[in-house]
Amino acid sequence: MQDRLSALDASFLYMEDPVTPMHVGGVAVFERPSAGFTYADVLALIGQRLGYLPRYRQRVLGVPGHLARPLWVDDVDFDLNYHVRRSALPAPGTDDQLFDLVARLVSRPLALERPLWEVYFVEGLSDDRVALVTKTHQAVVDGTGTIELGQLILDDTPAEAAELAEFEDTWTPRRQPSRTQLLLDAVSETVQRPGELVNTAVGAAKDAVATVGKVTEAISGVAATLRSVARPAPEGPLNAPVSGGRMFSVVRTRLEDFRKVRAEHSGTVNDVVLAVVAGALREWLLSRGAALTSDSTVRALVPLAVSDAETEFSSAGLVGNEVAAYLVDLPVGEPNAVLRLQHIGHAMSAHLDSGRSVAARTLLRVGGFAPATLHSLGARAANSFSGRFFNLVITNSPGPQVPLYAGPARMTEMFPVLPLAKNQALAIGVTSYHGGVYFGLNGDRKAMYDVDLLGGMIEEALDELKGADW
Repeated sequence: MQDRLSALDASFLYMEDPVTPMHVGGVAVFERPSAGFTYADVLALIGQRLGYLPRYRQRVLGVPGHLARPLWVDDVDFDLNYHVRRSALPAPGTDDQLFDLVARLVSRPLALERPLWEVYFVEGLSDDRVALVTKTHQAVVDGTGTIELGQLILDDTPAEAAELAEFEDTWTPRRQPSRTQLLLDAVSETVQRPGELVNTAVGAAKDAVATVGKVTEAISGVAATLRSVARPAPEGPLNAPVSGGRMFSVVRTRLEDFRKVRAEHSGTVNDVVLAVVAGALREWLLSRGAALTSDSTVRALVPLAVSDAETEFSSAGLVGNEVAAYLVDLPVGEPNAVLRLQHIGHAMSAHLDSGRSVAARTLLRVGGFAPATLHSLGARAANSFSGRFFNLVITNSPGPQVPLYAGPARMTEMFPVLPLAKNQALAIGVTSYHGGVYFGLNGDRKAMYDVDLLGGMIEEALDELKGADW
């Protein structure tokens, strides 16, 4: 039985182009322990875990004539050193240098003739820190058969160096099917399901409209959940042609601050996160000379985990439950911070009232660093939907409030890096971890040249909410 890409996974390959690569990234910063944490340790750690993720040793193989969707096949030339790469920052190794490197790395598409992922081990950070920068294509992470690599390499206890030294790779790839076999299997499937040939031809022609329509149906009935889908998103500087360059900026905040705002004004922590982003976008738009009125909005596509009524939520079935895309109009024209929060809370209440929302405490029980996978699934949901209907993507996934380790090294920070879609100049990922809330802002280098300014405004918007009285 051939392991063929699903229609959804294939669509992410069909819709990709050089300036909008469709991979999700992450930046994890670690303290280097006294015993050391080297590139060889990272190679051993990832090599040990790849046995649980067969997809990370497989590549995409096209079918001649596009008679069927591509296949997943074992990479007979798999080279772990190709996928796990070593990099270093020049002295003094500042965070700004790290995030400039991240922007350059995530702007480069993954090689389609290889397994669709990369990890960069970055040394030279100040205070004897190191970083892992990950890139994983959206066609790879489906949350069921394959989770994000960051979820698998992090543990709640440190490993001894000797445990990593024991690694010995004994994997043997399966033989790749011949061209004749590919054609025979494709013809056989076409006879059994003639509709597949039509769908495949559409994908091969890269008909984005038809592909997105097919994908939208696959993502948990998105159209049924989006109440404002009938009208396009407001026009503004966030919807601009995307170039090949990126700007990446981060914001560090404390989870306790969001909890205090929630306790004072009700709602959820996610409502507060969205209200903070709305406040920052308001100030940013004003800095760009935008003429805001009381009715001005910015529409965010917010992927949220929802539960299947017949399936218990678990790490083995993240998508068996679902990640659904919701459109939320952020009230950037409202000058009062508390009223902005109330508007957002009301808009999000429909999701909560559906009875299908997955509580943060449930997500925290998922093994490993589940936000890495959930951000990937959120990006899949977002990029399956037409960009005409939203201005930016915001994913927010709660993480564990205890330290996690890659081998012997303790992770201190984790920043998501979401991909940009066509004409979408900004994407924001948010993750909470060990008392912190970490924002990753990925912007187009031309359209979002001032993404650092927006990052500072996020901190100011949180301070505004913390000090706001009703």
